[in-house]
Amino acid sequence: MLRRLPLLLVVGLVASLVLVGCSGTVSGTIVASGSTALQPLVQQAADKFMAKNPKARITVNGGGSGTGLSQVAQGQVNIGMSDIFAEEKEGIDASQLKDYKVAVVGFAIVVNPDVKVDNLTQEQVVGIFTGKIKNWSEVGGQDLPIVVINRPKSSGTRATFKKYALGGVEEAETAMTEDSSGQVKKIVSETPGAISYLALSYVDNSVKALKFDGNAPTVENITTGKYPIWSYEHLYTKGEPTGLTKAFIQYMLSQEVQNDLVTKLGYIPITSMKVTRNP
Repeated sequence: MLRRLPLLLVVGLVASLVLVGCSGTVSGTIVASGSTALQPLVQQAADKFMAKNPKARITVNGGGSGTGLSQVAQGQVNIGMSDIFAEEKEGIDASQLKDYKVAVVGFAIVVNPDVKVDNLTQEQVVGIFTGKIKNWSEVGGQDLPIVVINRPKSSGTRATFKKYALGGVEEAETAMTEDSSGQVKKIVSETPGAISYLALSYVDNSVKALKFDGNAPTVENITTGKYPIWSYEHLYTKGEPTGLTKAFIQYMLSQEVQNDLVTKLGYIPITSMKVTRNP
């Protein structure tokens, strides 16, 4: 044992030197676009990655999951960020894309903080988003018109909400449609009677998250399957990634990101899930 210890120390030292030597050697420019629900995680990971690799440049844009999938499939960007499986997006040849699941995100039904409702059933949510329920007094709240803020049809957040909150029922086209999650939060927080839905990574005290069928959008309820409005967060590449794209995706899957940034920003590690989903 005593004779082996120096050898182990040497091996550890060599490994450390290799890791240090690799730091800062990645260079190039790549672009990721798509899901605004995933954007905060990818942006912060990109900032940390670029700090370690000054010659690397990573641009992170929103635009929605549909945009991200279309752009990566057409070779316009290096990485497409999506809340939905590529197989679920019409017009996308998923066989040409490589899928990397980097996190799980829960979505909360959010309302203006002054709305006097704390829980909605699925039937009530369907009624509100199809335009059949128009006043909060119809679901136990005050006499106040309901203002629905929806997402565009290209939004993966909207697709997830439609599938798991509305049971596939088509929403009514509302006068207010906003793609940016940040803008949705701002509008809901400032508009009396407003309702919409947001990734948990965006939810703060400026809006009120509601229970859905009696279940709050908590990590425990999501990981155990009690709360159904969640999705995987995907990074897609066209074929096998190389160079900077490959290095950044590997970083996204590293313990540094998964054990720190993912949970810190309100996402859930894939490994925490006790339930799974397929396309």
